[in-house]
Amino acid sequence: MNYEEGFRLAWQTAINNKLRTFLTALGIVIGVMAVIGMMSIINALEVHLRQSLSAIGGNVFWIQKNPAVQMGHLDKKYRNRKDITFEQARLLSEIATKYVDKVSPEASMWGRPIKYKDESTKPNIIIFGGDENWSEVNDKYINEGRGLTANDVLHKRQVVVLGKDIVDKLFPFSYPVGKEVKIGNKRFTVIGLIEEKGEILGNSQDNSAAIPYTTFMKMYGHHRSISIGIKAKNDDVILDAMDEIETVLRSIRKVPPGKESDFEIITTESIMDTLKNLTGFVFIAAVIICSISLLVGGIGIMNIMLVSVTERTREIGIRKAIGAKRIHILNQFLVEAVGICMMGGIVGVILGVGIGLLISNAMNLPPTIPMWSVGLGLGFSVCIGLIFGVYPAVKASKLDPIEALRYE
Repeated sequence: MNYEEGFRLAWQTAINNKLRTFLTALGIVIGVMAVIGMMSIINALEVHLRQSLSAIGGNVFWIQKNPAVQMGHLDKKYRNRKDITFEQARLLSEIATKYVDKVSPEASMWGRPIKYKDESTKPNIIIFGGDENWSEVNDKYINEGRGLTANDVLHKRQVVVLGKDIVDKLFPFSYPVGKEVKIGNKRFTVIGLIEEKGEILGNSQDNSAAIPYTTFMKMYGHHRSISIGIKAKNDDVILDAMDEIETVLRSIRKVPPGKESDFEIITTESIMDTLKNLTGFVFIAAVIICSISLLVGGIGIMNIMLVSVTERTREIGIRKAIGAKRIHILNQFLVEAVGICMMGGIVGVILGVGIGLLISNAMNLPPTIPMWSVGLGLGFSVCIGLIFGVYPAVKASKLDPIEALRYE
């Protein structure tokens, strides 16, 4: 028997027993769909974050008290660290000048509404306290008006630059620059508008505003740890700039020689590495889910093939009586098992790709389907058919032709 005939018989069996075949292959469908859908979302997320971080530039990094990404309970060694302060950032900018181009201290407060006359935003606005380098270091360029200046910081001026979401809500029909808005009970003059950044993971990057950090401290207090954005003079000296910053900041914070630094240096690459570690756990979870579904599907395949052997006992006896060898019978049932699994795998691929594209679109991520995951899903399907189809195929091939012909 050739393989084309085997797949034809598998298709015929599936058509004649639609519901049974569907239920049998459901585990295969779910397993393949899960792995392809999950990998599509993870891949789209990685591509989007890489594009977003590359826009900032390879010569920018940040100093923070705690790691950029924290999972679970914060470790005691991070909780016991001293806060990073604006004064430390000021000293850093004065001392670290060999490889460093710009130093930008930054603090933030989430959940503050901004009002203009009778209009108000939702209380989900992020208020940043920054200096004249804030927009450049953080890739928050001003496309209307101007950004914060050193004089704004020095004189604690009540001026603000607004993100697009805030502008769309408060000024749908008027030009905002020069208007006064209220943050809390303080009035701020709008001096500039931040260019649109779009969404990431369904969260807007345009619901933020920036004020001078001296004004921020006056409003929200000094007792907080800040982050410091650092821009090296060029990409080639980024490592030298990181060494320079670490040496100077250790001195400012009086970290003893030989002791671990009590702050984190965060780069775009370290963020991507952290993301890969996190997505690695997601990948393992997807593989476990896929494996369980495929195992269930494989048991179903073995069951349906054993039933098929019983139902077609006389057919097997006739084939053997007219000269079919054991290998022919074994191949017939093995190919049928693989064929049914491949049908489930193909349906799983289609559903997985569809789900991946739908979720990527809903989260405003670039639609990317890793072809290796498609191949992996189909490969798993074939392997399941081979592994769980062997026993029924061997059982069919060992039937005695005389006993099989007598079977009713």
